[in-house]
Amino acid sequence: MGCSMGLPNAIGLHNDRGNEMSEIRYERPKTAEAAVALLAAAKGPARVLAGSTDLLIQMRSGRLKPELLVDIKGIAEMTSIVAENGGFRLGAAVTCMELIEHEGFSRAWPGVTDGVKLIGSIQVKGRATVGGNVCNASPAADSVPALIAAGASASILGPSGRRELRVEDIAAGPGKTSLAKGEIVTAFVLPRRSPRSGDAYLRFTPRTEMDIAVVGVGVNLTLDDKGVCTQARVCLGAVAERALLVPEAAATLIGTKVDATALVRLAAAASAACRPIDDKRGTKEFRIKVAGVLVRRAAQIALERARGNN
Repeated sequence: MGCSMGLPNAIGLHNDRGNEMSEIRYERPKTAEAAVALLAAAKGPARVLAGSTDLLIQMRSGRLKPELLVDIKGIAEMTSIVAENGGFRLGAAVTCMELIEHEGFSRAWPGVTDGVKLIGSIQVKGRATVGGNVCNASPAADSVPALIAAGASASILGPSGRRELRVEDIAAGPGKTSLAKGEIVTAFVLPRRSPRSGDAYLRFTPRTEMDIAVVGVGVNLTLDDKGVCTQARVCLGAVAERALLVPEAAATLIGTKVDATALVRLAAAASAACRPIDDKRGTKEFRIKVAGVLVRRAAQIALERARGNN
């Protein structure tokens, strides 16, 4: 349950002013159970270290001051992508680039891959993890609306054992999750894909690369053999305190051929569900308008993928 690879049991970091921060205990367990035991027994602030692309920045800025870091990158079940029951089990510590380069996953869930591709630069994607993107609980996280639209669930391990939780129920607000002390997400489970299904994720940012979503939209839908939508899920990001699953928007597509009339209703329902804030990156009115525009575009991409024209 301790360190491996010759790493020290305590490390020191410097903040942005060059001053040395307090010593931090570092552990690199080999099993998820050992990681949970470490986190549950921690007397002071403890954090999971996966990709650390957000964590180290928060520590250097002084926003976080953990006494314990638990590195989960050496845990096999958390660093693998496994085909399971016709779907996929994605380890929470799998890097974004590993997921992007997995042909089977990208073919089955191109919309989730759309979102993961937008997480930072190439260098960041080589280190950052989907689990970290979800558990950082940013309302603007790119993988989250896509995972929610896909109907993904999270496998959670804690002192009381294992449980399953829908991805939409993980974030409780900006930077806050619903996980209890000692609990960690070990994997994400994506279900078997129905025939004639497609998904897509789109976002709007002021810049074309390496920016934070002003609005993000995930759409997942299934057609019958006549081209009528039988199932749909719509999720909006960056327009509320956490990503929003919007059943009212999905309902506008079900029973239609996702035609122009349905898309107009979809846009209206998505915009109506928004409850954004004003900030330097966009006004409330702008975000509400853009959500309606993006959801139509994402639905059209998902439709083409469901028809096999992607």
